[in-house]
Amino acid sequence: MVLPGATAVVFDLDGTLVDSEPNYFEAARRLLADRGVPGFTWADHERYVGISTQETLALFQERYGLGAPLDELLAETNRRYLELARASTLVYPEMRVFVELLAGEGVPMAVASGSSSEAIEAILSGTGLDSRFTTYVSADEVARGKPAPDVFLEAARRLGAAPADCVVLEDAAPGVAAAHAAGMRCIAVPYVAARADDPAFAEAGLLLRGGQAEFTARTAYDWIMGSAPTPS
Repeated sequence: MVLPGATAVVFDLDGTLVDSEPNYFEAARRLLADRGVPGFTWADHERYVGISTQETLALFQERYGLGAPLDELLAETNRRYLELARASTLVYPEMRVFVELLAGEGVPMAVASGSSSEAIEAILSGTGLDSRFTTYVSADEVARGKPAPDVFLEAARRLGAAPADCVVLEDAAPGVAAAHAAGMRCIAVPYVAARADDPAFAEAGLLLRGGQAEFTARTAYDWIMGSAPTPS
């Protein structure tokens, strides 16, 4: 339980804590190639950054005319992704510093992600972040994925924190919109720098247009503590 007025921090996982997008891209590329859709590029993949795997595959069905059931596509994509993720997933160095800084200050933390619970567990375990994140929520566990606020609200509920006391770290416009809809402050660290002008990013309290290259643990920590709501 988080004390009233105390700050809790909720991290998006993919593209925010870890650079897992190359693995998602490769899993999607192999899935489509095996189903007769060659030539899926990184630029194609960037269109789907920030939305859940299930929603991405539903869009694939429509865009590429995939006839397989969504459950089958999801299971195959998750299997391919987990193989890649377990082999190699990079934690952004300054994000790891930030996590350790928050942990040292006793700040409650959670992960709220569009990935499956199995993928979240595999990444947290493989990167050693599982010792810092015992609370996490998958979009599979809530009714609606981002940009709906459900996954962040569930993370706050599990932490025992009021949404107004939570700060979200996000890399994609749908996630920033979800944080805003949840009534949470947000630090935006765009994964795709060219999208920093997306109107949704304007809803972030702190927008680091340079993405991970601009992010520092101290800047984020100082902003969080300086922007905390004044207890009534």
